[in-house]
Amino acid sequence: MTKTTFLSLLAAFLLFLQAGAQQIYFPAAGEWQSRKASEFNLNLQAAVDFALANEYSESKDLRRAILKGFQHEPYHEILGPTKRRGGPAGMILKNGYVVAEWGNTKRVDMTFSVTKSFLATTALLAKNQGLIANFDDKLTNYVWDDTFEGEHNSKITWKHLLQQNSDWSGQLWGGFDWADRPPRDTGIDDWRSRELHEPGTHFKYNDVRVNVLAYSLLNVFRKPLPKVLKDEIMDPINASSTWRWFGYDNSWTTIDGFKMQSVSGGGHSGGGMFINTEDMARFGLLFMNNGNWNGKNLIPASLIEEAIQPSEPNPAYGYMWWLNNGNREMENIDRDIFYAAGFGGNFIVVDRKNQLVIVTRWLEPSKLEDFLDLIYKNL
Repeated sequence: MTKTTFLSLLAAFLLFLQAGAQQIYFPAAGEWQSRKASEFNLNLQAAVDFALANEYSESKDLRRAILKGFQHEPYHEILGPTKRRGGPAGMILKNGYVVAEWGNTKRVDMTFSVTKSFLATTALLAKNQGLIANFDDKLTNYVWDDTFEGEHNSKITWKHLLQQNSDWSGQLWGGFDWADRPPRDTGIDDWRSRELHEPGTHFKYNDVRVNVLAYSLLNVFRKPLPKVLKDEIMDPINASSTWRWFGYDNSWTTIDGFKMQSVSGGGHSGGGMFINTEDMARFGLLFMNNGNWNGKNLIPASLIEEAIQPSEPNPAYGYMWWLNNGNREMENIDRDIFYAAGFGGNFIVVDRKNQLVIVTRWLEPSKLEDFLDLIYKNL
């Protein structure tokens, strides 16, 4: 049995189990029904109080927070939009119903690397539409310029970029790969002359390479990724019209004679996804229900299952979703959850087994496990 066949059978089995579970509620545009947590034998007040009491400790002026957080990086600068953030906010869904919420859930804020999970979703769409034949394909077959030129870069596949283990080497939109989160125990000469790792063997969280993925997907779709996401995902799940996905001031390219912006995969240098808590929760609900929204399959369940498989270099990471595994394992939390995570404490936690979606914003990042413990001790 091939891995693809296995994932398809597993996805079908998950859908079968879900059909026998409690019916899922899918909110219409501009509305969301609530239920008391006690109806599901949940007591969530301690978790809500904890989120409110453990706000991200850095400045609400996110330009200052970004520059401080990445001050170790040479040449780092803000190239895209930023926005002063709000206070702690969040929602907890059970079977699609809101069973807890706090803060201003309609406020649009930056989400930083939560954007990566949205970016990976556009890759799943490209695969489903046949624009990418196989994630094991090399990018040289899809991107015709010199982005993947050379003996090293020519080996890189879609899967390598999605799992952040490509070790792509180069410069994009003024950013050097080696200047993104460099080691603190060496200096700039060592960073410039670093040894390259064979693609697929070494995990490195690196926004320049994530932006290479976004640029590559733009070349495949031949239209802006925000347009793809809006048409294929956000409108069908009844998201608001308030979210925005930005690139950098200089991340423009010409596709088929039209000038288009290549978006960024986070807010490391500004840009990325600006979105409210409720739209984040809708996105999480779609993944909780294996890509099906109220009877309409937007993403094949088999592709979602593939996206949350542990990668070899980092078992805590799939296709730009974090897993409760490896060095990220949270002992008292269900092993099968997966989550999007962004700078400043932005999280979308998806639990298909318990039919939960947990969105929390501006939570001190080191407190995520403590926060989730307060929820899961009731399950």
